[in-house]
Amino acid sequence: MEKFILAIDQGTTSTRASLVDKEGNIVAKAQQEVKCLFPFDGWVEQDANEVFVSVLNVINDLLVRTNFTFENIDSIGLSNQRETTIIFDKKTGMPVYNALVWQSRQSAYICDAIKDKTDFVKEKTGLIINPYFSASKIRFILDHIENGQERAEKGELLFGTIDTWIMYKISRHKIFKTDVTNASRTMLFNIHTLKWEDDLLKLFNIPKCMLPEVCPSSYYFGNASFLSDDLKICGVAGDQQAALFGQNCIHEGDVKSTYGTGCFVLMNIGEKPIIDKNGLITTIAWKIKDKVAYAIEGSVFVAGASIQWLRDQMRMIKSAAESENYARRVNDTLGVYVVPAFTGLGAPYWDDDCRGAIFGLTRGTKKEHFIRATLNSIALQTKDVIDEMSKVTKKKIEILRVDGGASENSYLMQFQSDILNSEVDLPKNLETTSLGAAYLAGLESGFWKDIEEISKVHKINKKYFPSLDEKEVSEITKKWKKAVEATRVFK
Repeated sequence: MEKFILAIDQGTTSTRASLVDKEGNIVAKAQQEVKCLFPFDGWVEQDANEVFVSVLNVINDLLVRTNFTFENIDSIGLSNQRETTIIFDKKTGMPVYNALVWQSRQSAYICDAIKDKTDFVKEKTGLIINPYFSASKIRFILDHIENGQERAEKGELLFGTIDTWIMYKISRHKIFKTDVTNASRTMLFNIHTLKWEDDLLKLFNIPKCMLPEVCPSSYYFGNASFLSDDLKICGVAGDQQAALFGQNCIHEGDVKSTYGTGCFVLMNIGEKPIIDKNGLITTIAWKIKDKVAYAIEGSVFVAGASIQWLRDQMRMIKSAAESENYARRVNDTLGVYVVPAFTGLGAPYWDDDCRGAIFGLTRGTKKEHFIRATLNSIALQTKDVIDEMSKVTKKKIEILRVDGGASENSYLMQFQSDILNSEVDLPKNLETTSLGAAYLAGLESGFWKDIEEISKVHKINKKYFPSLDEKEVSEITKKWKKAVEATRVFK
């Protein structure tokens, strides 16, 4: 009987299920949108039950479409939106509050109150103090439900990121676990000792009994008995770490960039963490058996979202694909620079207060220049992150592996190669998050023998090579830096 890995990718706006074969091909997939709720400005929430139901729906859809059964599934690999926080009742398994999505800023005041602990927190966790991460979200929920702290201390309430929640529900409440990658995004986990950190739990006044058991990423977590008694869950990782593994970034110095709504750049830094004192965070890339790999990460808040902005708000294009055609109609931007800081700037600046700006407009500026400059801004923001990575690790980035929707824009990828003076590799399969989850599961189940076998099935679809001379790159970069500085001043 033909066997596959079932890869579940639970993202912020949609849930996907894919079947992955031995050659690393996704032979079938299903997808369902997931709603975000916006009760107040800056708040982003989801219905946790709806998230779980979406997982069941895409699995059923996939099996109906393919006429396969659970007997065709070797094991499950799970990847998930990171940091999103759910607190649920241990006895009933029901959420006690909406899930607080990673983007949500409603716990910012909790983070602001402990800014003096910045160095302490970063040294322990590799993270900056920010409502992006789970710790302040847990504190917020406990403060906003009746007897939250008391119930938590009595062991009546449990905390989970999305992976923990899905496994708890899909195992009929038997699995209460997470993996090291998701734990490392909570701001409660010591990335050196690989344990929940008592000092951080004390800082946020979070009872340890709420927290799940932390396991390797490639590991037998238990059975998805809600679906089938013998169906094993063998791989779990946060979405960006799964994409790093799915991109075959298995060696120290390997880098991938995912171009979605935002842009997430991760570099494999090997078996020892490096704590950047500036704008990058350190995270756990994965743990396979006893070996831990670490990564440094930089997040760009607005990448593909700037193309959506051109389409929906500026009405300059009718589809995202048109942006490439317009950008190619002119030879340059005519000196126009767009800094799309619509919600502030992410790494390496971490400036929440600045807003977007446009520089260099003249009477000769056409929408083609404007569109080209907007695409350029995605690559230039990515370069800012990668330059910081090179500085921290003292490594020149020779190859950037790319994925995500905007990576299909060949103009953007060529400019990314030009501005980095590095090769840019586009994989044959852009669903690298699903692939990474599948690979981690298949390693544990024996579907693949080892990482070397997985590396052989990874295929590159297209390579981009730099074509700009050093002087042009220097001039573009210098003006971009000036534009960013001016944007940050104007508040």
